[in-house]
Amino acid sequence: MLETLMAKVHFTKMNGAGNDFVMLDNRAGNLELSAPQISRMCDRHRGIGADGVLVLEPAANSADFRMRYYNADGGEAEMCGNGARCFARYTSEIAGPLKRLSFETPAGVIAAAVGRDGVTLQMSEPKDLRLNIEISAAGKAFVCHYIDSGVPHVVIPVEDIAPVNVCEIGSAVRHHKEFAPRGANVNFLEKRGRGQIAIRTFERGVEDETLACGTGVVASALIFAATEGAESPVGVLVKGGDELQVGFDKHGDRFTNVTLTGPAEFVFEGSVEISESNLPG
Repeated sequence: MLETLMAKVHFTKMNGAGNDFVMLDNRAGNLELSAPQISRMCDRHRGIGADGVLVLEPAANSADFRMRYYNADGGEAEMCGNGARCFARYTSEIAGPLKRLSFETPAGVIAAAVGRDGVTLQMSEPKDLRLNIEISAAGKAFVCHYIDSGVPHVVIPVEDIAPVNVCEIGSAVRHHKEFAPRGANVNFLEKRGRGQIAIRTFERGVEDETLACGTGVVASALIFAATEGAESPVGVLVKGGDELQVGFDKHGDRFTNVTLTGPAEFVFEGSVEISESNLPG
């Protein structure tokens, strides 16, 4: 006979530029979630609805806290820029108030400054910059660029992002052998001015276009700087309607002191029942 155990978990819902998240406090260490449970939480019809889940935990090393990020499919990812801003503000509220804090991620230690109008992240140093990669995907040829801004990103410049079939092309590029085995998020970049771009992003793990992607904003701004000679800061317009700011220092083909500034907003909070089915021994 199948026995179903139920537990109530308190959560906070937040969004960063339209990229939305479920926030969980696990500083006590008694919360263990499976991938199906996380996926169910993120389900927009049967759960809370979110692009991912962020979990606050005690730090293991020198940072103040630890951030764990799970995509909507339940898989753990290295980093999420919009999520990290929400995490910083959430942590500042429940463990503070704190104006400055740091937290561990698989992509490195992230520092954050929490202000009244938004959050600024000191990002980990990007790596693996590759320009002018020629690929074929979804029956079309593309010249694209690649950079790891905490997670792997492909950036494809286009004349106009409005008509781009983000899901079809994004999915094909995301699974392309050139970026195996990790795969990559895929960003379509339209130049709007000397210091401004607009992007649309297909996110792995969500497997769909999202209203914003923080590491995609960073990746696209840095690629814009590398290919167009743009100076810091670069304004990045996202599908959700917000403009985020990316600051950086450029040394040849290397970027340091990369920052991401943008909104992090509370939406609502509540409790959700988490079920786990176990076959009795």
